[in-house]
Amino acid sequence: MRYGQGLLEEILRRTDLVQLVGRRVKLVRKGRVMWGCCPFHKEKSPSFKVENERRTYKCFGCGKGGDAFKWLMETEGLSFPEAVERLAGEAGVELPKWTADDEAREAQKKSLYDIVELACQFYEAQLREPVGRATRDYLATRGLGEAVARQFRLGYAPQGNALIEHLKTKNVTLDDMVAAGLARPSEDNRGPRDFFFNRVTFAISDPRGRVIAFGARALDPDAKPKYINTGETTLFSKGQLLYNFATSRPAAIKAQSIVVAEGYMDVIALVRAGFEAAVAPLGTALTEDQLHLLWRSAPEPILCFDGDDAGQRAAHRAAHLALAHLKPGYSLRFAFLPAGEDPDSFLRANGTPAMKKILDAAEPLALVLWRAETEGKDFSTPERRAGLERTLAEIVGRIQDSKIADYYRRDFEQRVFDTFKRRQFKPRDETGYRGKETRRGMPSQLHGRAPLAPVSAALKNSVLARTHQAGARRMKEMELAELLFAWPEIALRHGEVLAALSFQDRVLDRLRHELLNLAASGFKLEKAGLENHLVRVGLADLVDRLKGRRGPGGIGADAVLEGTGGSADGEDFEAHWLSAVAQLRQITELDLERVRAVERFKSEATEENWLEARRLLGPSNE
Repeated sequence: MRYGQGLLEEILRRTDLVQLVGRRVKLVRKGRVMWGCCPFHKEKSPSFKVENERRTYKCFGCGKGGDAFKWLMETEGLSFPEAVERLAGEAGVELPKWTADDEAREAQKKSLYDIVELACQFYEAQLREPVGRATRDYLATRGLGEAVARQFRLGYAPQGNALIEHLKTKNVTLDDMVAAGLARPSEDNRGPRDFFFNRVTFAISDPRGRVIAFGARALDPDAKPKYINTGETTLFSKGQLLYNFATSRPAAIKAQSIVVAEGYMDVIALVRAGFEAAVAPLGTALTEDQLHLLWRSAPEPILCFDGDDAGQRAAHRAAHLALAHLKPGYSLRFAFLPAGEDPDSFLRANGTPAMKKILDAAEPLALVLWRAETEGKDFSTPERRAGLERTLAEIVGRIQDSKIADYYRRDFEQRVFDTFKRRQFKPRDETGYRGKETRRGMPSQLHGRAPLAPVSAALKNSVLARTHQAGARRMKEMELAELLFAWPEIALRHGEVLAALSFQDRVLDRLRHELLNLAASGFKLEKAGLENHLVRVGLADLVDRLKGRRGPGGIGADAVLEGTGGSADGEDFEAHWLSAVAQLRQITELDLERVRAVERFKSEATEENWLEARRLLGPSNE
């Protein structure tokens, strides 16, 4: 059902957002705004505000925000139509009448929910009956007792048509059994039969916790396939749901983390080991719908794969799937188990601490993409290295967010440089010959051969010593941070300049992001308020660093104060900051020029390229 914008606005207007959010978050009034600790990430000091006037909520720590519909979608896992229906009912807003066909379809869906629930109860009961003894014994070998079976609603589908006969006693028609995915229609005059038989069953729920389908594992070791799921039905589409999602979602929102395993048993093992936010796809590779479902719970889901080739392939498929959907703050991480292990077997053999160590070491998406294109491959020729750069450029081209694409481009360029271009060229002449320099400083016997070892070593040392200038860059970034901390209004006046900067120091880059977010939200940027905010969002150590850099000879705020005799105003800080920005850009651009000059010389050892490299690098003994 589609709803007009006017109707949605009316529902929001009648909804008391403070009261709605207050059911989950303790709010305290400060002026006309309510504040509380954000429910989406851990924090000790409130940075989460709710405004009835604007009908919005916003966290200045993690960035989550939206209206009442978004709140229900974020906190309860409702779809948008479900959120509209919930709030309309509470606000007394009448939704458009459905047609007779709409009513019929909805009535059938409600009936199907009841039928699937009956089937779930039947499978659970069969597991506890004598007929389920072999299944209970099998579960026991996997460490799963009765309590776990009840928690996850495990069951047993007996041989024959036991479920069909049971549902007939509940006045369920065969057509409805087929529509619910519980029975197969008659084929070759053999009559209808149960969809599952002689299998362990796993209840699959929708985001609201209603059982809508089943996964099932064969008990006969020769049965093919080992796992099957309910077929596509009105209630169930396996590419749009995740096993255990409804149960894990609250834990995922609280921890801002969720683990994606490959199978039902893996999820159960993870939850029992204390990783409550654990889910799995339903017998398919990760889909776009499942990816968005995950991001509704946590910004960087951890995909935990087996350490074999199949696990690597699954990781690569998921990595490429995510590219077109990346957005600021939302990505994937990847945890790989030892070869031959899955989460279930690994936990039974090694325990929770070992699994936590693997999950904590999960690799970022960019690294997984890089390894997929480089590990075990030969890049000994220029053509192959050029082919790699082309492939990486194609990967970047699939990222729709321009800012993220730019960061990936830089990341890949740096990896290519570190892997291939920074390495010392080995001389073709292994006699240990040391070439003499000509009068102009040009190595003799240069043309027609690779640079000799001493020349390459000198260039490498110059590159390491001069092109990076890590110390100078760190000092300049710290200087910019000090000035921003001393006069935060710079972020308001020069937001575009600040957004275009790239800090190598991750903590300082976090400060940059916080300032940009605060400026965009209308937060009053003054030093005391900024300091309090930074402490609230976990940057107390940075505040101490910035406040502790005092004394004569300072490079940031102190330098401005010294230069003005202690009477500096906003324009002084602003001018000094813009000057520091220009200097940081010069450092960055000069680094790139030096790197390019060295690479030109290494690829074509001409006198012209040599002199240009010497000019930019300067004497090696300086």
